[in-house]
Amino acid sequence: MTFTVPAIDDITQPALAARLQHLLDNKTKPVGSLGQIERLAQRIGLVLGSEAPVLKDPQLVVFAGDHGLAARGVSAYPSDVTWQMVENFLAGGAAVSVLARQNGIGLTVVDCGVRHDFAPRAGLVIAKVAPGTADALEGPAMSAGQRDQALANGAALVKNLPGNALLLGEMGIGNTSAASLLMSRLAGLSIVDCTGAGTGLDAEAVQRKIGILKDVLARHPDAKAPLDVLAAFGGFEIATMVGAVLQAAAERRVIVVDGFIATSAVLVASKLQPAVLQRCVFAHRSGERGHALMLSHLKAEPLLDLGLRLGEGSGAALAWPLLMSACAILREMASFESAGVSRQDETAPATSPQA
Repeated sequence: MTFTVPAIDDITQPALAARLQHLLDNKTKPVGSLGQIERLAQRIGLVLGSEAPVLKDPQLVVFAGDHGLAARGVSAYPSDVTWQMVENFLAGGAAVSVLARQNGIGLTVVDCGVRHDFAPRAGLVIAKVAPGTADALEGPAMSAGQRDQALANGAALVKNLPGNALLLGEMGIGNTSAASLLMSRLAGLSIVDCTGAGTGLDAEAVQRKIGILKDVLARHPDAKAPLDVLAAFGGFEIATMVGAVLQAAAERRVIVVDGFIATSAVLVASKLQPAVLQRCVFAHRSGERGHALMLSHLKAEPLLDLGLRLGEGSGAALAWPLLMSACAILREMASFESAGVSRQDETAPATSPQA
């Protein structure tokens, strides 16, 4: 099969942006005093096309897959941890399970290519392209057909999800290597700057990992177009996530991006359709080396900086209440006129409404 990249419209909407800014500037507060929350409120309003946006039925999807490159020791953990953590997600015991439950976020786990057969159950979607990718040092991580199948699986998944917000999560031993490779090739950055400790490698192991990734890049010199890069270096969970991001953007869902691996999927999607980024809220700047550089490349403004490097969608779930607050500010906070509060230029001396 061949995957068709959906059209993603520009949603700049200058008139709506001006109205949203006017509403925020006229709330009972000094102009701009809610900082990044105001920019967040405007972004959500533009995505949803509303001056009073309401986020409904948020869905956090954990995309899971194994990586052939993991056999070369690029992770501190064995590949079996991928399927074991999928079971932990489904049992409700993982960090993202707890945070999704706490915040009323629907949680779905997708087997995109885990090297394990799971028993069907609620909360699990089987969309296995193959039991793990190939070793990218020996050839492409996946064929063009496998890549397109993963992309289509991601798009189909989103079509069947309720709500208007998609939170991105992932699980896959070895997937920081895939993300580093995607970043290096698509952003034109040195693999040294794109590569970190992942699940906890020591300094010597990180250097060995960098050496392996340099060899992988050299093995695929002709992989330059985004979809070719994805096939050469990506994981099935990343490719499925790219398809999900494209479909969510086409449907004008708010896309909440977690950490390094999720951002690499958005990087690929944005190279295919730049307007994807207009729908994205970047939850946090992770502790993984390279993530700050990737965010800078995308001109993204993360909400949190807590040193997180867990993945799973944990940072997206932690940031979710900020999105809810931003919408509530737009909908419910009084204006100077409605509250009968004097503006700064109507009083002397000028004081904050809280003073």
